[in-house]
Amino acid sequence: MAYECMGRQPLDYLPVRYPGSRLVFRGPRRGLTGAYVACIGSTGTHGSFVARPWPALLEDDLGTPCVNLGLPNAGPDVFANDAAVQKIARGARAVVLQLPCAMNLSNPFYRVHPRRNDRFVAATDALRVLYAEVDFTEFHFTRHLMRRLAAISPARFARLRTAVQEAWLARMSVVLRGLAPPVVLLWQANHPPGDGAGSAAIDADPAFVSRAMLDALAPHAAATVLVVASGAARTQGTHDMRFPPMQEDVAAALPGPRAHREVALALHPVLTRLLKD
Repeated sequence: MAYECMGRQPLDYLPVRYPGSRLVFRGPRRGLTGAYVACIGSTGTHGSFVARPWPALLEDDLGTPCVNLGLPNAGPDVFANDAAVQKIARGARAVVLQLPCAMNLSNPFYRVHPRRNDRFVAATDALRVLYAEVDFTEFHFTRHLMRRLAAISPARFARLRTAVQEAWLARMSVVLRGLAPPVVLLWQANHPPGDGAGSAAIDADPAFVSRAMLDALAPHAAATVLVVASGAARTQGTHDMRFPPMQEDVAAALPGPRAHREVALALHPVLTRLLKD
C-alpha cells in the first residue's frame, strides 16, 4: 500500500516563465543563448504525468538543450498570439511543432480562452443560429461542446467541423510563418492521420486533424515526423506515470513513458541532420 501511495504522488513540473511571456511552461528553465531546440506543442509535448517527456529524452540523445514549450490542451491560438514564444522559436537552431487538435481555437462559430485554449468562452451568432435549440451557457470545455453538438445533429455538425478545420489550417499557417528556423511537424498520436474531413474523431487527438490538413502544412516545414504509439506503448497503461488521486483515468488517456521514448527516437535522426546543416 505504501508503494502504491508513492506511485500516486504528483510530479513537480518545475514551472517556469520565459521573459516577455504570460505562459507557464514545464521546467527546468533552459538557457536561450547558444544552440537549442524549441519544442512547441500541447499535452504530448508538456508530458503530463510523465517524469521525462520526449523533449527531455531528445535533449539527452542530441546533447543539445531542448526548451519544452508544451502546454496542456494548447491549440494554435496560444502560440500564434505569444510574441515571446515566437522569439524563443526564432532563436532556436530548429523547432519541433507538435500538431495540436483543431477544436481548441477561436473560429467563426465560437471563442476559446486565449491561453487555456480548451476552455469554451462563448458561441458566436453563427453557432446560435446553427443550433438554435442549444443553451451554450452549460458548456465550459470545447470537447464537451463538440460531443453534444455532434449527437444533436451530425449534418449540422459537419458544417461546424469544416469551419473549425479551415480555421485551424489558417491559424497553423500563421504559426509556421512566425517560426524562422527549420520546423519539424510532429504527429504524436495513437493512430495515423485519417483520410477525409470526418476521419479525425472528437476523442482521438489531434482531434479533427486529417491527412489532407497535415499534407497542406507539410510544404511549409523542413520535415514531417509521424509517430503512432506502438501496441506496447498503448497497453502500458499508467505504468511509471505519476498523477494525483482521482486522475488515473485522465493519465490513462495520455502518452506514457514508452510512447515518449518512441517520439524521441523518431525525432533524433531528423534533428541530428538539421542541427548539422
